[in-house]
Amino acid sequence: MKPTLLNKLAQLTERLDEIDRLLAVETVTSNMDNYRKLTREHAEISPVVALYRAYTQTEADMASAAGMLDDAEMQELAELEIVEGKARLQELEMQLQTELLPKDPNDERNIFLEIRAGTGGDESALFSADLFRMYTRYAERQRWKVEIISESMSELGGYKEVILKIIGRGAYSRLKFESGGHRVQRVPATETQGRIHTSACTVAVMPEADEVADVNLNPADLRIDTYRASGAGGQHINKTDSAVRITHIPTGIVVECQDDRSQHKNKAQALSVLAARIKDKQLREIAAKEAATRKSLVGSGDRSERIRTYNFPQGRITDHRINLTLYKIDAIMDGDLDELLGALATEHQAELLAAMGE
Repeated sequence: MKPTLLNKLAQLTERLDEIDRLLAVETVTSNMDNYRKLTREHAEISPVVALYRAYTQTEADMASAAGMLDDAEMQELAELEIVEGKARLQELEMQLQTELLPKDPNDERNIFLEIRAGTGGDESALFSADLFRMYTRYAERQRWKVEIISESMSELGGYKEVILKIIGRGAYSRLKFESGGHRVQRVPATETQGRIHTSACTVAVMPEADEVADVNLNPADLRIDTYRASGAGGQHINKTDSAVRITHIPTGIVVECQDDRSQHKNKAQALSVLAARIKDKQLREIAAKEAATRKSLVGSGDRSERIRTYNFPQGRITDHRINLTLYKIDAIMDGDLDELLGALATEHQAELLAAMGE
């Protein structure tokens, strides 16, 4: 193992011992913020230190076995223990490298998930609705909460645009690779001659900002307009200026929210989405700079990038970033995304490990 990794592991072991001493003090709960910080750090470090201790113990056992090689009666047993020890060390080193990979600070956050119809007209809007159902069914399987922030329906019942808030631990870590262009190939319900059409939607997954202040929203940079909501909602919603449109002047980002009867609630929701979009823009700019020097295996997340094709006649889904094809389109469209998302996460981890090796 590299000396730099061994030094890092030794430092983490010392830090865990220090945290154990701090948590053993009777007055530790008098400052609950500090107590929570310590327990969270303890939970993060403990698995790594446990692996490192297993690694050093294996090294010690191998050294002990090497000392028995001159003993004729113990030689065979010692050789076996050394062989098994080498295999165990390799396994532990790989696990330790994985544990030491840089963590994405946004991984545990809630997300805003935006789905927009692209090329393909009504069929694209219907596919947006299919993607909406796919993601909400997946969220249900994870026991996450889903809120519709904004929606714009098409005439045939699809979505021109829909914005969801998904609330659940690890939502961003599981769905962050879904940003990009999603292409569908199938015979539309409106097609009378049975011809296969190709249409597309875009998906954007954005981590929720801790606070609106997290992205430094200057009131002077905001233009806030109110207007009467359109569409369903009963008589009341159409009689008051409850809908809110916020324009972030420096970036040109516009957010509209009209789903609630309360102008105050619509404004709060719109500000949350605006903060997430600005944060997403900042993250994509950083990713673009990194991609200029090293191309990520899972893509940059650029919304114009075609990341996946859903071919209904052949019953297959292909993720173009990792060349993965699965012939289980019905299950995936019903929210069974674990195999697909797991493969993307594994490929990303391999990329990080390769970078660490360099």
